[in-house]
Amino acid sequence: MSTFLIDVRRDEVEQATGFWASALGVETSSPPGEPQFISLKNAIPGYVTAIQSVDDEPRYHLDIETDDVAAEVARLTDLGAVEVSSWQGCHTLRAPGGHLLCVIPVHSDPKEFAERATVWGEGGSHDA
Repeated sequence: MSTFLIDVRRDEVEQATGFWASALGVETSSPPGEPQFISLKNAIPGYVTAIQSVDDEPRYHLDIETDDVAAEVARLTDLGAVEVSSWQGCHTLRAPGGHLLCVIPVHSDPKEFAERATVWGEGGSHDA
């Protein structure tokens, strides 16, 4: 897991940002070129935590970061997830139980990714 997102309706982003920044005692910023995201700096140490502006219902969702998006999407669909959309190399899946998650290409620091990654292989998994 790399990212925890708080999905908020576009017209409620400003109010939600103020609430979450104050509730968690963190500063906010908008990543360059990604105005739909507002980072909640260090809200969950070691992970990206952000508000995402959406045209849908408010919810929380997780992003799973991988160096092989196609293989991870296939692994998760084999486990019972259903792909619902894809956009710019990211794939949105619905897990059993109805929760959304996204499978995204590596965007964190390569050293941190290598240290925290789980390597999936035949017969199960092991930590990288």
